[in-house]
Amino acid sequence: MKNKSVLLLGGGGFLGSALAGHLCKQDYTVHILTRRAMDSDAPNITVHQGSLDDNAILEKILPTCSTVIHLASTTTPGSSANHPLIEAEQNIAPTLRFLQILQQYDGLQLIFVSSGGTLYGNPKTIPVSEDHGLYPRSYHGAGKAAIEAFLMAYSIRPAKHVTILRPSNLYGPGQTMRQGFGVIRTMLENLRNDTMTEIWGDGENIRDFLYISDMLAVFDIVLDHKDHTGIYNVGAGKGHSINQIRQVIEQVCGKAFKFRYLPVRDVDVRQVVLDCSRLKEQLGWQPQVSLEQGIRQTWEWVKSL
Repeated sequence: MKNKSVLLLGGGGFLGSALAGHLCKQDYTVHILTRRAMDSDAPNITVHQGSLDDNAILEKILPTCSTVIHLASTTTPGSSANHPLIEAEQNIAPTLRFLQILQQYDGLQLIFVSSGGTLYGNPKTIPVSEDHGLYPRSYHGAGKAAIEAFLMAYSIRPAKHVTILRPSNLYGPGQTMRQGFGVIRTMLENLRNDTMTEIWGDGENIRDFLYISDMLAVFDIVLDHKDHTGIYNVGAGKGHSINQIRQVIEQVCGKAFKFRYLPVRDVDVRQVVLDCSRLKEQLGWQPQVSLEQGIRQTWEWVKSL
């Protein structure tokens, strides 16, 4: 019988919370290791408060698990700008200490959620594939690239199964308001409250936006293909500027909102659209929810709060 026990590292964020609930519905036993205190009423979710290198906790959980999903990150491109040590101390070093512990557990599947929006810099080709070079413009992106490099070195050892996912900009119901996270969520909240939306630069930066349920479907596939390892972009494969997102939101919601442009930031990439053909060809995944559908469903959720 398949072992359906999963450890989520950093499961308290938007993706982690959505994934934990999603896995519970499929009868997984879910352990969440998080630095922040959090509660869960689900009978098959256990929350452990601690750090990634808390061996006392890990030695109890890891022998029972089939998969570890690494979601933990404390920074954004903006929050670690001009502070490379924050990236090293809070994200890279804890992951390496966790990897040191993980080496004694053969056969575990490790899924690392990296970043499709910060690794490639300003891509030479659009859409950008996984084979494109990594040219991060932010310390946050550099941190993701560093962790990926260590995980690839780890993966060549016997009985080590590593899959790296590079998602685009995720959005959808359940996304809480956090500074520096979620442009669609932020715009919808500001629209509801009739408050100002601040846009870095001229609003023509282009991003790839993916609805949360499409991302969860990727985990379903990867969890069922433990031996099918590698690096995968995960996105809609379509680009929209921030100005276009604003216009779609106004059309879907039937109202205009206040906004203003701020000076451009050096850490921001001008254009990223992900080529997800590898994921489609090798594992049969493709997104199902259009931008308009996703924004409409998210808006209905925001209004209900």
